[in-house]
Amino acid sequence: MNRAINNHTMVKTQEKLSVHTTDKEDRMASVAKSVYGNRLACGNSVGVSDSHVSDRDAMMQVRLLQAEMTSELMLKDKPRLVSDWDYRTANTKEYTHGIHPYPAMMIPQVARRLILEYGRPRGILFDPYCGTGTTLLESFLAGSESVGTDLNPLARLIAKVKTTPIDINQLDLALERFVDFGFDAVLSSNGRVETPDFPNIDYWFDGRVQRELTQIREYIDHIDNTHIADFFRVALSLTIRKTSWTKNSEFKLVRIPPERMREHNPDVFATMVGILTWNRDAVLQLNSALDQSVPLPSIYGFNSVAGVPRNIIEHDSVDLIVTSPPYGDSRTTVAYGQFSRLSSQWLGYKHANRVDSELMGGSKDQGDIFFAYEALDSAIREIANANPKRSREVASFFADYRKSIRNVSSVVKPGGYACYVVGNRTVNGVQIPTAEATAAFFEMSGYRHVDMFQRNIPNKRMPSVNSPTNVPGMLGSTMKSEYIVICQKTTSL
Repeated sequence: MNRAINNHTMVKTQEKLSVHTTDKEDRMASVAKSVYGNRLACGNSVGVSDSHVSDRDAMMQVRLLQAEMTSELMLKDKPRLVSDWDYRTANTKEYTHGIHPYPAMMIPQVARRLILEYGRPRGILFDPYCGTGTTLLESFLAGSESVGTDLNPLARLIAKVKTTPIDINQLDLALERFVDFGFDAVLSSNGRVETPDFPNIDYWFDGRVQRELTQIREYIDHIDNTHIADFFRVALSLTIRKTSWTKNSEFKLVRIPPERMREHNPDVFATMVGILTWNRDAVLQLNSALDQSVPLPSIYGFNSVAGVPRNIIEHDSVDLIVTSPPYGDSRTTVAYGQFSRLSSQWLGYKHANRVDSELMGGSKDQGDIFFAYEALDSAIREIANANPKRSREVASFFADYRKSIRNVSSVVKPGGYACYVVGNRTVNGVQIPTAEATAAFFEMSGYRHVDMFQRNIPNKRMPSVNSPTNVPGMLGSTMKSEYIVICQKTTSL
């Protein structure tokens, strides 16, 4: 049966292209193998479980073969460096955008402009890597329905709180009660608190800090109003970060030196109250700007690499995608999981130490991968000459990234737009054409590449250096600019 399925796929593809020569059949097999992640190749079964092969799958193979045979993807020649996308002096923490830091957040002004220029009034927006909800909040403020997904539970919590209006009188009452609780807790502190048990807690937190954070966590667990409880949890997450022994300027988990540890004597309750007060004012600003008739953004935790659930988002139903996907290997660029780990452990999220491995490229063993885009394939080959392991990590990321784009592309209406904000990172001295590959992957999915802007990054929270070779002590500067890739859907596969 599997052999028949695979033969049927190849016949359908060949009919679409009128391919009959042995050379072209071999190349078709190579592309088919690439598309399906080594599941299909010249009618040989490698564990196919599909009951049939769709026209969309066959058409995807057609587009990949055409790209490989002609090398004429309709990409713009060069991105345009446009200074008015920089927003050097803009307030990036207006409304609730600043309630909690997070690595490499898209600034709201970029999301706002993309929604204005490429969205439709009262349309539907989808962000497949929504992080802490910058795009979802901007869509909400613009009066549009939005859906987002992210694999990091802490990011989803922040996104939910960021996009949820709260009755300010109820919130003020909750804040007053917490201040009274904190005052009583400090006066009656007797050390009789059962702190959480997770690996290395004593490495990252002083004993007193552990007890006071535990008191706050238990207090929050007894708040009846779900929205207010989550509001407090976001503030607790930032309090955890500020009162720990971690370097707050780092994304990765790095402990401050011993001399600073001895001087570090944070007032846990005062830190929490300060954050709550600042975030309360942010909620007040959000409440005053919202159209109460607009539905709250819907936030999920599904992985777009595996697919987009049709019970959540149907084919051809979304008007606009605005997103900023991960830059790649989080171990040497942006460590989302490490940044979130301590907060996630305190908040009780399971498998907090697995976030980085679950992101795109987390699974390294995907075999030989061919992308049908020579600029990307060439860059990976060049990295492989110097460091085969790093080249496999890069290829694994792009294999997942291509799958994600393929799945995400299906939910946009014909005529709708996909706007991706990406960075061309450097690995082993080789710059990877992520922006161009993004456009190429969308073109293979029935889109046309409309435009590409290059913007400087004056105020995006990024580390100043990273480890492009992943060798301790060998550092390189990180990206100083990023690219805004605009593609428009022309056909439904």
